[in-house]
Amino acid sequence: MSIFDNKYLKPFKNIYLLVLIVFVVWMLFFDAHSWLFHHEMNTNKDKLNHQKEHYKNEMAKDDKAIKELSTEEGLERTARETYYMKKPNEDIYIIEYEDSLAKQKQDE
Repeated sequence: MSIFDNKYLKPFKNIYLLVLIVFVVWMLFFDAHSWLFHHEMNTNKDKLNHQKEHYKNEMAKDDKAIKELSTEEGLERTARETYYMKKPNEDIYIIEYEDSLAKQKQDE
Protein backbone atom coordinates (compact mmCIF):
# COMPACT_ATOMS: atom_id res chain seq x y z
CA MET A 1 0.00 0.00 0.00
CA SER A 2 1.47 3.32 -1.10
CA ILE A 3 1.24 6.62 0.77
CA PHE A 4 -0.50 8.12 -2.27
CA ASP A 5 -3.45 5.78 -1.88
CA ASN A 6 -4.80 8.12 0.78
CA LYS A 7 -7.71 10.13 -0.68
CA TYR A 8 -6.15 13.45 0.44
CA LEU A 9 -2.75 12.76 -1.13
CA LYS A 10 -3.97 11.38 -4.48
CA PRO A 11 -3.81 14.79 -6.26
CA PHE A 12 -0.09 14.95 -5.48
CA LYS A 13 0.54 11.98 -7.80
CA ASN A 14 0.30 14.42 -10.67
CA ILE A 15 3.80 15.79 -11.41
CA TYR A 16 2.39 18.92 -13.04
CA LEU A 17 0.49 19.81 -9.89
CA LEU A 18 3.62 19.33 -7.80
CA VAL A 19 5.66 21.55 -10.12
CA LEU A 20 2.94 24.19 -10.09
CA ILE A 21 2.78 24.21 -6.29
CA VAL A 22 6.57 24.50 -6.00
CA PHE A 23 6.58 27.30 -8.59
CA VAL A 24 3.83 29.25 -6.81
CA VAL A 25 5.51 28.90 -3.43
CA TRP A 26 8.83 29.97 -4.94
CA MET A 27 7.32 33.04 -6.62
CA LEU A 28 5.35 34.10 -3.55
CA PHE A 29 8.08 33.84 -0.95
CA PHE A 30 11.60 33.15 -2.24
CA ASP A 31 12.07 34.96 -5.55
CA ALA A 32 13.73 38.40 -5.79
CA HIS A 33 10.44 39.77 -7.15
CA SER A 34 8.27 37.96 -4.64
CA TRP A 35 4.87 39.05 -3.44
CA LEU A 36 6.29 39.81 0.01
CA PHE A 37 8.90 42.14 -1.49
CA HIS A 38 6.29 43.96 -3.58
CA HIS A 39 3.94 44.25 -0.60
CA GLU A 40 6.71 45.78 1.51
CA MET A 41 7.65 48.22 -1.23
CA ASN A 42 4.02 49.27 -1.74
CA THR A 43 3.65 49.88 1.99
CA ASN A 44 6.79 52.01 2.01
CA LYS A 45 5.54 53.92 -1.03
CA ASP A 46 2.24 54.69 0.70
CA LYS A 47 4.05 55.94 3.81
CA LEU A 48 6.33 58.14 1.71
CA ASN A 49 3.38 59.58 -0.21
CA HIS A 50 1.68 60.38 3.10
CA GLN A 51 4.84 62.13 4.32
CA LYS A 52 5.08 64.01 1.03
CA GLU A 53 1.55 65.36 1.43
CA HIS A 54 2.26 66.30 5.06
CA TYR A 55 5.37 68.24 4.10
CA LYS A 56 3.56 69.95 1.21
CA ASN A 57 0.92 71.14 3.67
CA GLU A 58 3.62 72.35 6.07
CA MET A 59 5.34 74.21 3.22
CA ALA A 60 2.05 75.89 2.30
CA LYS A 61 1.59 77.01 5.93
CA ASP A 62 5.16 78.32 6.02
CA ASP A 63 4.68 80.20 2.73
CA LYS A 64 1.54 81.81 4.15
CA ALA A 65 3.45 82.83 7.30
CA ILE A 66 6.31 84.26 5.22
CA LYS A 67 3.89 86.30 3.13
CA GLU A 68 2.25 87.58 6.30
CA LEU A 69 5.59 88.49 7.85
CA SER A 70 6.76 90.26 4.70
CA THR A 71 4.30 93.12 5.30
CA GLU A 72 4.78 95.70 8.03
CA GLU A 73 1.30 95.13 9.50
CA GLY A 74 1.74 91.36 9.57
CA LEU A 75 5.13 91.64 11.23
CA GLU A 76 3.75 93.98 13.91
CA ARG A 77 0.68 91.78 14.52
CA THR A 78 2.85 88.67 14.93
CA ALA A 79 5.25 90.45 17.28
CA ARG A 80 2.38 91.75 19.44
CA GLU A 81 0.26 88.57 19.54
CA THR A 82 2.93 85.93 19.74
CA TYR A 83 5.81 87.59 21.57
CA TYR A 84 3.86 90.27 23.52
CA MET A 85 6.13 93.02 22.21
CA LYS A 86 5.13 96.66 22.50
CA LYS A 87 6.06 100.10 21.28
CA PRO A 88 8.28 102.21 23.57
CA ASN A 89 5.55 104.35 25.18
CA GLU A 90 2.87 101.70 25.32
CA ASP A 91 1.43 99.53 28.09
CA ILE A 92 0.07 96.04 27.48
CA TYR A 93 -2.63 94.52 29.63
CA ILE A 94 -3.33 90.81 29.36
CA ILE A 95 -6.93 90.12 30.29
CA GLU A 96 -7.75 86.66 31.56
CA TYR A 97 -11.35 85.64 31.90
CA GLU A 98 -12.60 83.54 34.81
CA ASP A 99 -13.51 80.58 32.64
CA SER A 100 -9.99 80.45 31.14
CA LEU A 101 -8.48 80.49 34.66
CA ALA A 102 -10.63 77.51 35.67
CA LYS A 103 -9.38 75.54 32.66
CA GLN A 104 -5.78 76.32 33.52
CA LYS A 105 -6.25 75.03 37.08
CA GLN A 106 -7.82 71.82 35.79
CA ASP A 107 -4.94 71.29 33.36
CA GLU A 108 -2.40 71.58 36.15
